[in-house]
Amino acid sequence: MLETLTTQDRRLAAQPSKWVQQFSVAGFKVLIICRGPIRKEVMDVLSEMGAEYGVLLSEKDSVTYKNALAPELRQIADHNRIHRVPDYTGADKAERDARIAQIIDIAQSNGYDGIFAGYGFMAEEEALVAAIEKSGLTFVGPCSRTVRQAGMKDEAKRTALAAGVSVTPGVDNLTTRTVIALGDMAALAAEHGLSLEGDSPEAQAEGLLNQSYQRGIDLISIDQIADQAQREVQALYAEYPKNRIRIKAIGGGGGKGQRILPSPKDLGGDAQAAAAPTPELVKQVLAEVKATGVGDNKNVLLELNIETTRHQEIQVIGNGDWCLTLGGRDCSAQMHEQKLLEISTTVEMLADAIGAETDDQRLASLKGDLDILQRMEDESTRFGTAVGLDSVSTFECIVDDDRHYFMEMNTRIQVEHRVSELCYGLRFQNPDNEHDAFTINSLVEAMVVLAVHGKQLPKPTRVPRQRASVEVRLNATNDALQPHAGGLIQFWSNNAAGEIRDDQGISLRNPDTGSFVHYALAGAYDSNIALLLTTGPNRADSFAEMAEVLRKTRLEGTDLSTNLAFHYGLVHWFMARDVHAKTTTSFIQPYLTAVGLLAQMAREVDWNYAWARETGHDVELSTLKKTLVVRPLERLMAQPHLLSGWISYADAAFMRDDHDVWQFAQNPIALLNALYHFLNMDPDPKSPAANQIWAQDQAILDQALAFYTDLAGLLDTDDWAETQAILDAACDPRITDWPAVSAAHTDFQLGLDLLRILPVVADQVEFETLCVTEDLNLYIPEFLLDSDTQKRAARELAPPPTQRSDEIVAASGGMFYAQQTPGDPAFVSVGQVVKVGDPLYIVEVMKMFNVIKAEFGCTIDEVLVEGDASVVKKGQPLFKVTPTEQIEVQDPIAAARARQAWTDECLDHLAGDHA
Repeated sequence: MLETLTTQDRRLAAQPSKWVQQFSVAGFKVLIICRGPIRKEVMDVLSEMGAEYGVLLSEKDSVTYKNALAPELRQIADHNRIHRVPDYTGADKAERDARIAQIIDIAQSNGYDGIFAGYGFMAEEEALVAAIEKSGLTFVGPCSRTVRQAGMKDEAKRTALAAGVSVTPGVDNLTTRTVIALGDMAALAAEHGLSLEGDSPEAQAEGLLNQSYQRGIDLISIDQIADQAQREVQALYAEYPKNRIRIKAIGGGGGKGQRILPSPKDLGGDAQAAAAPTPELVKQVLAEVKATGVGDNKNVLLELNIETTRHQEIQVIGNGDWCLTLGGRDCSAQMHEQKLLEISTTVEMLADAIGAETDDQRLASLKGDLDILQRMEDESTRFGTAVGLDSVSTFECIVDDDRHYFMEMNTRIQVEHRVSELCYGLRFQNPDNEHDAFTINSLVEAMVVLAVHGKQLPKPTRVPRQRASVEVRLNATNDALQPHAGGLIQFWSNNAAGEIRDDQGISLRNPDTGSFVHYALAGAYDSNIALLLTTGPNRADSFAEMAEVLRKTRLEGTDLSTNLAFHYGLVHWFMARDVHAKTTTSFIQPYLTAVGLLAQMAREVDWNYAWARETGHDVELSTLKKTLVVRPLERLMAQPHLLSGWISYADAAFMRDDHDVWQFAQNPIALLNALYHFLNMDPDPKSPAANQIWAQDQAILDQALAFYTDLAGLLDTDDWAETQAILDAACDPRITDWPAVSAAHTDFQLGLDLLRILPVVADQVEFETLCVTEDLNLYIPEFLLDSDTQKRAARELAPPPTQRSDEIVAASGGMFYAQQTPGDPAFVSVGQVVKVGDPLYIVEVMKMFNVIKAEFGCTIDEVLVEGDASVVKKGQPLFKVTPTEQIEVQDPIAAARARQAWTDECLDHLAGDHA
């Protein structure tokens, strides 16, 4: 077997040591009940360990969605290892209970020893874990006690406080307080046939609630919980008037089941107005995590929202006796509570960075990061010990300046777990022989070994592997990072050098033909397609590796939209500023806004007009060179995130002169060549012509590069300013044929001033004001936080579908819901007058519920969607309407003239003709 960072021979039974052999899991048979990238990873790791597996397959994977057959199945020849169920979880508590029973029956009937739940679905559901334990099967993951004490967010906060762990201020027992507020708990207990126990009102209320969960009855209604939440929020606002409040369902996670209330200070000090949306938002979060059924635990956390939050987490592992950590991960780059970019943080990497740093402010900042990491690792170990952690979990914190607060523990394997396992392995040593040992480099492998051998395993030591790693989540979203379901992947380039790709098996080629097998992105699941990882000896190198992987990746298909270009631009933004920047969870939205404004301004440049104006004096050469220069610029304009990335990538190629005019700091021919490389348009015989530089353009570029290489050798300098000065003087004795050299130089430079338009455009939208300060904090200018500006920028990144003035069409494909929750009245009805900002409907796209609001005032004439929970397509008419405001139609001729005027302004600026 060819061993890599993620692939190796894991068969302990094949090792020569008897002590090592005893920890083999050969023959252990696992039923995998998850999907996504983790399922394929588990299949591969189990095979490498000599274990066996089967998989659970939802009908949504293979029947409901055409061409969405789980790609991992391509490597399973035995159909008896594939077990079908209607879906993975069920829609409510009754269906979930039935699905748990069905899963256990499948496992027992087919001779499985254990069950692996991965992440998502029911991976952190205590009922599932407890039922598996009761059945005599092995759950590959934390035990039910750990899931209860650490996984449920309310109980976890109480455990954290008892263990001396910092927690976020707020309310963790909303349902308990709701029961107490009812008054006579003895009467409530008698009404439902429950026993009233406990020596305090809190204990009595919690006891009643626990009994109600076991009996499958409700003591309190969602409306009562929502009303109590509003009262609690108002009390929190009285103490913290400057803070926003986060509403979080205890069973939420991964961005689901969370909403944020505004702060009173943003509403003129009106705490009542700030708290007013609370009841509705409580209902939303409960509906989103499917906790609205009778007997469901409907507790909700109310927490202060730490505004300058950095999201840091610690990878923890234990066996019930010992507990240790595997470093941290910075997951602050996220949108809609969904992580996008995950970066390793380790003691070794930070120590190296501190040792190499000479700037005092940066040095102090890096030392602060190291101190926080060490404190979080210490607290996570104490917390893991307190809950009896016997597998892997993640200790999640929010960091505010030099303070940190425990947020939650995810009692499962985390999506981004590879970020940690690439940096550390686990060395298990024979207590009687220090030379007798084995090392585990996979957290999935560790989970299986712990599940089988548990407390027989001695406490390992963590051993460094790679100094730094970084992961990007490749998702099915548009350029505004809104979910985009239903695309068909028709081609995906092979792994680049240094790329680690967890892609569910989508990239597996047809073994007979070697061709790519088409794959549909089903809207039933979240938007994640794959996880891409790279490593390096330091953070900067790991980012550079990632940039190269993203550059080389080609992902093509029908109606396919991904965040590949977003990541390419974002990685370059950090590389151009500082990869150690203290990113916050509020960064991506203003970053997207900056990119949207940049795209809007850049699209106003008429490149054909600019080319004609700059080169029209030499018609023949202008015609010959036009595609060489204009084609890559137009490609940049068509993809906002590539434009953002290029502005960052090429930052050092420009400089301002004494008149505040942008000039080239390097030869523009070299810059043009770099642009083709940045866009992955290098010549490639295997690539379609549309994806590479054209042959005639490459010939001109090669001639120009050769000319300037020879000239640099002749003049003994490759400094562009010096070269220009010599050519402008036209008297250097080293050049014998001045007319020929001058003519060649003039011809090769013709039209390249168009490249200087890009920093001018960036200036117009103040793109560079979003930056990293000297102490590594982010500076976000106020205008990027303005909600109207953010909406305008989002429309530039993802223009809404074309619609007539008398209709409203679906903003995206997905599941259409006419009301907030089942039983509620519809948002709109025939004859209703709708104002701008009023809710129209909800569309569920890849497990995210999006409330779509009116963008113009109108009267609803007809509802075109029959029934609820209907599948709709992007652009599908939903309502017939009569607008109540005048719709403006833009004159295309006037728009063209405006673009030319703006282009003239840019070119005049480059000529120094500006105010």
